[in-house]
Amino acid sequence: MQLVLASTSRYRRVLLERLGIPFSVADPGVVEQRLSGEAPESMARRLAQAKALAVAPRFREALVIGCDQVATKNGEVFGKPGNHDNAVRQLRALSGGEAVFHTAICVHNTADDRSGIRVVPCRVTFRKLDDGAIERYLARERPYDCTGSAKSEGLGIALIAKMEGEDPNALVGLPLIALVDLLHEQGLNVV
Repeated sequence: MQLVLASTSRYRRVLLERLGIPFSVADPGVVEQRLSGEAPESMARRLAQAKALAVAPRFREALVIGCDQVATKNGEVFGKPGNHDNAVRQLRALSGGEAVFHTAICVHNTADDRSGIRVVPCRVTFRKLDDGAIERYLARERPYDCTGSAKSEGLGIALIAKMEGEDPNALVGLPLIALVDLLHEQGLNVV
């Protein structure tokens, strides 16, 4: 069965390559917007499934992987900043506090129209960041396509005091432990 990553994220591609399974990449073209009153975990779950389902009609006999990530701190939701000013605002808001990154993954089987979905939370405590540290980090890393502006697989790890979660890959955007479980449930054994 063909494996398809419904994401244009280079970070997710690198993580999926670790499993050593050939896969294709497809752009899901899903707009990542929060619905009124939607909880962050529900938003991540809905968007992960929407991405997988958007790509599914293009493939027969495939397992399509959709992912999404939403961060929250004290009720405020953080997505991808998109630009420098938004990244500064996000990092100032996260500085010295704790956020939960909800990373959702959906594996949709196009052969039998079944989906499995998991949400993997990761609790992140940020160091106290002054404006100089934020500007130096942003100049070097430019994490404008990373949820919460925190690119933990790069220099962003220096912003973090502590992480708690069941899979460190979830913070990067693709929880591999949950993915291996979902693939197994669909009949694909990684090892």
